Amino acid sequence: MAPLPPSNLPPMAGTGAATPWGGRFHEAPAEKIRRFTESVSFDRRLAEHDIRGSLAHARMLSATGFITRQEFAQIEEGLGKIAARVREGSFTWREDLEDVHMNIEAALTEITPAGAKLHTARSRNDQVATTVRLWLKDEIRSQQAAMRKLQAALVQAAEANTAAPMPGYTHLQRAQPVLLAHHLLAYVEMLDRDHRRLEDAHARTNVCPLGCGALAGSTLPLDREATARELGFVDSRGRPRVAANSMDAVSDRDFIAEFLAAAAICAVHLSRLAEDLILWASAEFAFVRLADAHTTGSSLMPQKKNPDVPELVRGKSGRVVGNLVALLVTLKGLPMTYNRDLQEDKQRLFDTADTLRDCLDLMADVMAAAQFDTRAMRRAAADPSLLATDIADDLVRRGVPFREAHRLVGTAVRVAQDSGRDIGDLSPDEWLAISPELAGAADLLRSGARRRLGARATAGSPNPGLARKEIARWRRILNRASGQDGDA
Repeated sequence: MAPLPPSNLPPMAGTGAATPWGGRFHEAPAEKIRRFTESVSFDRRLAEHDIRGSLAHARMLSATGFITRQEFAQIEEGLGKIAARVREGSFTWREDLEDVHMNIEAALTEITPAGAKLHTARSRNDQVATTVRLWLKDEIRSQQAAMRKLQAALVQAAEANTAAPMPGYTHLQRAQPVLLAHHLLAYVEMLDRDHRRLEDAHARTNVCPLGCGALAGSTLPLDREATARELGFVDSRGRPRVAANSMDAVSDRDFIAEFLAAAAICAVHLSRLAEDLILWASAEFAFVRLADAHTTGSSLMPQKKNPDVPELVRGKSGRVVGNLVALLVTLKGLPMTYNRDLQEDKQRLFDTADTLRDCLDLMADVMAAAQFDTRAMRRAAADPSLLATDIADDLVRRGVPFREAHRLVGTAVRVAQDSGRDIGDLSPDEWLAISPELAGAADLLRSGARRRLGARATAGSPNPGLARKEIARWRRILNRASGQDGDA
């Protein structure tokens, strides 16, 4: 079944019809209560996955003899018609029917009387839990694909700038020379952790609650394993994964919280990348030029080119973090089992999914089109103070204790600054005047950042040779992820 879009949906009709649970009540809810409690205005995007769950449930009811084969065929045909109407935007969503599930069931019952049997041995509690899990499993794969797209853009930029040195920063102060490629690959590593976190979340989402009923299962002999298999709730060996405890199954929203947590961490990573681009695009840094398509101008100042896409990505990370906190606060005080508070999970879930996917997609476009000014980076990396630690390391190689080496180089920095210079301006005699151990310091500074980067041999360091190996490794991983040849 082709995906059903969440957009292009017609307005809902308020018919005032009796509710699906109205038998116990003398009157329908007040109009403002109906508006307050409805969820179909946002959960109708689950229609495809609700229909998938209903089809599997109907097939199981047919196999266990609770509906006839003919009734199953009528249900299957009816759900197909509803899916087509939803897809083309002609389905009428009724607010009085509360949610996506009751809207689809009511429409099915209008098509065929067999629709009235579909809810046999099923509650909205296990129905909605199943539907959301189905939706989130697909959404996680979409998010992971978007992460791979951004990783590919970062690797491409790194590969194009493998030998470009730049300052590395701590406390936003120039610290030591690194490579632009090494800096970009740091974000590739962050996104890989995000990808793995989502993989873990997918595994815990991949459990079928259907058949658990409202909270206590069913007196009818259902085949929960059959519906789990049909819906793809299986392990790596094809064995069905069904929820082990009916009370936990209908009240569990840990899988949503886990997705929101992984998404929040990823959004923080994107915010950090955005902040780097914002800084680098400023005149004070001038390390990168963002494409016109990803920037805007000022309504007053003609010269301005504002990095709006990275700024909005940085800003939207707060929404994603806020959605996680909102759900956790909702969950923390709930007694077992299902409570209507859980309806609040979907808007948080949908907003995070949409926001994160858009941010990943746009940041991939920004990185693919960005032009790095490696000459400006080289000029900044030529700052001799970046090699102060290299001088200390050289002293250590000659037997000087590191704390003494640190003190001697720090003294040289103070002497230079007191005279309005930097350590690159100190003469060999001035180095020797501080300590005979500093003979050769001036020569080391003249060797430059690029040569000193080549001296970094530890695993994970910004050595150009190591950077090329890392780029090649990531090329293999990303090629394999996209179905091409290559080994991780």
